[in-house]
Amino acid sequence: MGLFSSQIALKKVVPLCRQLATSYDAGIPILRSLELVSRNQKDKDVREVIERMHSSIGNGSTLAEAVRAENKYLPKFFIELLSTGERGGKLDVMLRDLAQYFEDQLEMRRETIRALTYPVIQLILAWFAGSFALGLISRLKALFLGNGQSFDFESYIQWYLRLQGVALIVFGVVFAVCVVLSRAGLFGYIWGSFATYVWPMSRVTRMFGLARFFRSMSLLIAGGLRIDHCIENSAKVTANPYMEKELLKAVPRVKEGDTLVEAFADVHVLLPQSREMLHIGETSGQLEASLRKASEYHLAEAMHAAAIARRVLGVAISLTVALLVGYVIISFYMTYFSMVEGLLNV
Repeated sequence: MGLFSSQIALKKVVPLCRQLATSYDAGIPILRSLELVSRNQKDKDVREVIERMHSSIGNGSTLAEAVRAENKYLPKFFIELLSTGERGGKLDVMLRDLAQYFEDQLEMRRETIRALTYPVIQLILAWFAGSFALGLISRLKALFLGNGQSFDFESYIQWYLRLQGVALIVFGVVFAVCVVLSRAGLFGYIWGSFATYVWPMSRVTRMFGLARFFRSMSLLIAGGLRIDHCIENSAKVTANPYMEKELLKAVPRVKEGDTLVEAFADVHVLLPQSREMLHIGETSGQLEASLRKASEYHLAEAMHAAAIARRVLGVAISLTVALLVGYVIISFYMTYFSMVEGLLNV
């Protein structure tokens, strides 16, 4: 389980989805698939979740009921897609989609970590070295201005260690607050607001959400579900409360008999390309295929936007380091020239 959430970590969800997809594709019933996956699972927490699901289905529950009972530990996207896949008779496709989706998510997270590791290390070193240099310059300036202070390197080191201790405590408090908010389910709304409306994360969030939405809709429509139910269930898998609320605006209009293009006219999260694909799908009678293409388009856009976001964050961190180093250098030379000027005026 993760520190910020009781949910199973992404790196553990990936092999779980792939194992279930492989077993089910091989013609093994879902109950037997869960048993096999549980037997080969080394992680205790994941194994317990699978065993409870297996027991629940064995006692007569549906797969949807079994996964919803584990909503504390399983990602919402995982729950909604399995539930809708079972209802629409597309469980095999949903399992493959889940496996591929979480593998893409894990790879994107690893790429982000790789891209930001060096800039973050630079930022940390700049903080420690910069605070040390600025404090030293301040002490030397006070010494040469002759305000009665003496310089003791040992006392300065003690002051520096106290400063870093206070900074560490502040960081620990902020980190603890984030953990508490996350466990309480509030951090997701705070982060969701940032990720939805602040560039460059806004485009990444929007594209990934729409990719999940259109892919889920294509599967549910192929499964024969009513279009309003397809929208309701697909909106949930965006994993973003703000996008879900916006997409659900189309449901009342669909119930009133409007076309999809008319129903989504006031949904602002859709791109012009999204509306065009909806229109083409409706007029050609190939709505399922058109929605799948829309999903692929938005996924490609999401990957591109994620790459841009990583570069922007990397440049922002490097720029912050450069500004801090520049400030230290300027402060040093200003202090140096002040001391020289003071000596010349003596």
